[in-house]
Amino acid sequence: MFPEVITLGPVIIRSYGVMLALSFMLGVLLVRHRSRRSGVNPDFAVNLAFLVIISAVIGARMFYAFFHWSDFSGHLIDIFNPLGSSEGFGIAGLNLYGGLITALSAAVVFCYLKKESILVVFDLFAPAIALGIFLTRIGCFLNGCCFGTECHLPWGVNFPVGSIPYSYLGDVPLHPAQLYSSLYGLLLFVALSISEKRKPFVGLTFSLFLMTEAMFRFLIEYVRFYENQMLTTVFGIGFTYNHIMAMFLFLIGLMLLLVSRKRGVKPARARKSGRLKTGD
Repeated sequence: MFPEVITLGPVIIRSYGVMLALSFMLGVLLVRHRSRRSGVNPDFAVNLAFLVIISAVIGARMFYAFFHWSDFSGHLIDIFNPLGSSEGFGIAGLNLYGGLITALSAAVVFCYLKKESILVVFDLFAPAIALGIFLTRIGCFLNGCCFGTECHLPWGVNFPVGSIPYSYLGDVPLHPAQLYSSLYGLLLFVALSISEKRKPFVGLTFSLFLMTEAMFRFLIEYVRFYENQMLTTVFGIGFTYNHIMAMFLFLIGLMLLLVSRKRGVKPARARKSGRLKTGD
């Protein structure tokens, strides 16, 4: 496709990196713009956004390295060394769920220390995360990563010689799994933005994000290509590790939805009450 934007000697600006940076920038602007409406201090929201970005990149990279340990076992510094890649400047290889876990963990701690409402803040950030999925998956398509399995439908995509998909599967049409995910991210962004404006209780928007993300990820895994180290079996049934993560994510979202609905904290009340503990 179009993996490289600019090449300046040893420095390669990659399409994925550009889309990732764009998603971070727009996400921060969106969170700041919507923070006052949610009763969250804009400065706090921006500081948390940068913390979430940093922790997400670290977690995403660590999870990727864990499942591709043979690529780093002899040179661990390359896990976080942007100059260690043979593809030029940058860090290639991130895992979405790894980033999500570390980002949410950091956000919980930061909200607790700053005495901010955890669920109000998570509701605020949910649409921005969906927007990030929309943009970064376009970057995945341009880069040629996160590609799908063989596709016999009219929209199957043939990746060019020298691309990552071609090196694994050759010149066969593949599911544009990246674009499926990008379209899903856009639709989720619209749905969550509407939900955040009309939600009857605090916690609904983030709960819907977790459950929807889990359901979509579980389904998209069936048309995603994976290396053997990402595959496993449970009771004789074949799964990817992301399948298992998606099931846990759905259960967390469902429990959060039930608890939030039972407590029924109204958005207006949450804005006035300050910190909302994890169970609220």
